[in-house]
Amino acid sequence: MNTSFFGEMLNSITERGRALIDRARDRRGGAAARSETLAELCEELLSVRGEASGVALAGDILAKYAELTVGPRIAFFEALAERFGPDREALEAAIAAWQAEPSDKTAAEVHIAAEPRRQELLRRLNLAPAGTAALVRMREQLLDALGHRKDLTDVDADFVHLFSSWFNRGFLVLRRIDWATPAMILEKIIRYEAVHRIHSWEDLRRRIDPPDRRCYAFFHPALVDEPLIFVEVALSRDIPGAIAPILSAERDTSDGEKFATATFYSISNCQRGLTGVSFGNFLIKQVVQEISRENPRLKTFVTLSPVPNFARWLDRERKSDSPVGLTAEDKATLEGLDHAGWWQAPETRDPMQEPLLRAAAWYFLHAKNRRGLPADSVARFHLGNGARLERINWLGDDSARGIEQSYGLMVNYLYDLEDIEKNHEAQRVVVSNAVRRLQRGPAPAELVPAALSG
Repeated sequence: MNTSFFGEMLNSITERGRALIDRARDRRGGAAARSETLAELCEELLSVRGEASGVALAGDILAKYAELTVGPRIAFFEALAERFGPDREALEAAIAAWQAEPSDKTAAEVHIAAEPRRQELLRRLNLAPAGTAALVRMREQLLDALGHRKDLTDVDADFVHLFSSWFNRGFLVLRRIDWATPAMILEKIIRYEAVHRIHSWEDLRRRIDPPDRRCYAFFHPALVDEPLIFVEVALSRDIPGAIAPILSAERDTSDGEKFATATFYSISNCQRGLTGVSFGNFLIKQVVQEISRENPRLKTFVTLSPVPNFARWLDRERKSDSPVGLTAEDKATLEGLDHAGWWQAPETRDPMQEPLLRAAAWYFLHAKNRRGLPADSVARFHLGNGARLERINWLGDDSARGIEQSYGLMVNYLYDLEDIEKNHEAQRVVVSNAVRRLQRGPAPAELVPAALSG
């Protein structure tokens, strides 16, 4: 048996179910029944008991939704928010029953009654052919609306809740991407690359085909030939400090026996509709296992990562009358960053190095977001996965994007296999002594206990 057989069987079930639905609607009044709104069809789907008719109706709803323009789509999301929340009467009754007789049984009934009806609706929509892919696209459109419609956040939370289960690590399949991978997938790798743009097919081949390069992606059985996330890896002797040599067409592809370091230099999420569902931590750890089996000489696993939020943070500090991350002397020196092309000439570039590295060390050690986590998004990801901030690299990326995001700085996060779990459990910013030494002056007293470790 193969997937085409099951696909044909599912389509057969769908067509039989659709015939059942059409006959039922004809009995209810033909034209009037055909004028049902999408929300009413959703109500009907929740009341359907038959598997075949449910699959068919779910397919019809998704097909009608796909035809909607922006305004009607938002109206549909509004209906999901207003009409498909928890059944309040059932919830109140369950709460009263638990208060009268607290037990596991009555607590379970409260849990069931508290679940929004939206979640069961999404589960039933997922039964339609290609339902998972359609719901991922639907959530992407919901994210577009969330920018100006905060009243839809509860709907989004239900998507994330269900996707976190449906895209559980146990369902994901790791596949190596190489030059023998089907072209339709390779095209998506080019399109989805989010860190270092792939300029051509030849550029892609340089990243996945030579013996010193690897690329791996996670796939899900419900999204055929659609990568969820992929990572590009460079094998080398030493820890790299700049991205240009890795991407260079003229690089030295040395003998594989001399490889000692695997560098994860680009991680790209492919499905915007799955934002908030984490795959990257599993991806890195499994790729480490895969590469280690293939290349047992590899001992060091690091990233070469951008610092996407550093320039914005530093600009705020420089404009502040009382900056917390800069000395007065460094603040004055860093005025040189305002000169166009400052990094292109030694006389304007060299004075920037030490104050920029000091500021970056302070930023990684102490700058926090509103939740008390590291301010830098990439740092949150890697440090949260148990990596250690190993090194800050001066002008590691002097591209226009690198200068704009981080004044050219890049960092190495080290994945020490013996310390990953310990670092992850510590929930602290773990840094090397080299990074700690870059910082000059005492840290704010209230930040010291939570910020330093290792």
